[in-house]
Amino acid sequence: MGNKISIIGGGNLGSAIADGLIVSNYCQPDSIYITRRKIKLLEHLGDRGVNVSTDNKIAAQNGSIIILAVKPYQVVQICEEILPHVAKEDIVVSVATGVSIETITDALNGHSRVYRAMPNTAIAIGESMTCICGANDNNGDLEVVSELFKTVGETIAIREDLMNAATVLGACGIAYAMRFIRAVSQGGIEIGFHSDVAQKIAAQTVKGAADLLIRHDSHPESEIDKVTTPRGCTIAGLNEMEHQGFSSALIKGVLTSFEKIEFLDKNK
Repeated sequence: MGNKISIIGGGNLGSAIADGLIVSNYCQPDSIYITRRKIKLLEHLGDRGVNVSTDNKIAAQNGSIIILAVKPYQVVQICEEILPHVAKEDIVVSVATGVSIETITDALNGHSRVYRAMPNTAIAIGESMTCICGANDNNGDLEVVSELFKTVGETIAIREDLMNAATVLGACGIAYAMRFIRAVSQGGIEIGFHSDVAQKIAAQTVKGAADLLIRHDSHPESEIDKVTTPRGCTIAGLNEMEHQGFSSALIKGVLTSFEKIEFLDKNK
């Protein structure tokens, strides 16, 4: 890859993206520029050859792909700051929640090569589910952005009007899955396991369940059918969970999170 990557905002997300690019050999460390006010927190990247700085302008000037990994309220200000250093051929990717492509394009004086990406926290281990959208696919830019984020997990292209929904399902979804694992672990303690053992069994089981769906391209119910036998313990447990509102509670939780993010979007 010949792209030079500038990451404006070297917090947890920005640093994780840089780590993923290095580990996957997407580019050489010296092709990555990353900024943060507290530059000492980027020493681990600087020691690996990444260009670390507090100067957003220098970073933007050196990147052909510019990733905005800052807080949503900072995006417009950052865009205005780096505007003189964004070339016509540069691709700009925002990972900030709730900031539209139109807003970024306007702040960059009509720059047309703007995309949004929504990773989740599993990006830290290269297992993110990243949703990507763009107003236009200029010269195959969408594929370029997708290949970049495939270094830290899986990607899927969606419409921009689904980005809030993607945030709920993919980003908030990590917390839902964690809460499920926690609850199952607590059940495991009730039936005799120590907490660390219960958590390990629960976490690996969830990982295995997800991999079954992904690798077999199957539906959850078809995999459930394989472990539910007549009068068995699995179907008894599943039925009790459903009687207690398990599926409906999850669905309501997803909808509530979506309503909240939509409300915040309309009232910012």
